[in-house]
Amino acid sequence: MYWSTLLDGMLVGFSASLPLGPIGVLIVQRTLQNGRTSGLLSGFGAAMSDTIYAIIAGFSLSYIVTFIEAQILWIQLGGVIVLTGLGVKIFRTNPVTQLRKQKAGKHSLVSDFVSTFLLTLSNPLAIFLFIAFFAGFRVLKSEYGLIGHLIIISGVFMGAAVWWTLLTSVVGLFRSKINLRRLFWINKIAGLAIIVLVVAAFLFWVIREYFYV
Repeated sequence: MYWSTLLDGMLVGFSASLPLGPIGVLIVQRTLQNGRTSGLLSGFGAAMSDTIYAIIAGFSLSYIVTFIEAQILWIQLGGVIVLTGLGVKIFRTNPVTQLRKQKAGKHSLVSDFVSTFLLTLSNPLAIFLFIAFFAGFRVLKSEYGLIGHLIIISGVFMGAAVWWTLLTSVVGLFRSKINLRRLFWINKIAGLAIIVLVVAAFLFWVIREYFYV
């Protein structure tokens, strides 16, 4: 039963990570600019954040969900500001300067993990996404017990990690074909894409929450 439970969790984690939103664009950009290890650790940071939200959803920590529901507008605004600022920073980044910093040893893989973890954590709507996936795939049944729930949560992290490993591996194959001029435009496109995705997602949420009848 435990293997089946683990696979259920992996399916949820993999599926929840598939949509290539702002974080996905950031991880692709880091893989192309800084290498596969940078992208992979960034992806693992996102997977860890998703796991925390899966824990909240899976164990029904209602007081946290209630707080987030009450403060969702301000939390969303904070996330929009941070991610939009990130998009602007990437858009304005000079790849030559970034490569010089890497050669000087100023690039930190730890910061890649931590920054993506915190950025992904700034999107509390992920809790409701996991609730929907748990319900849709019919996991977290009452008979599983504590051990079963923990196995599912472990599977969520593993499933998300598998997705980011696959994505960064595929993107890493094209890194050798990227010159500075292409990297310059990749930064522009990635930065602009992050801004557009973040603003569009926020506006869609506002319209659905406050104007949809």
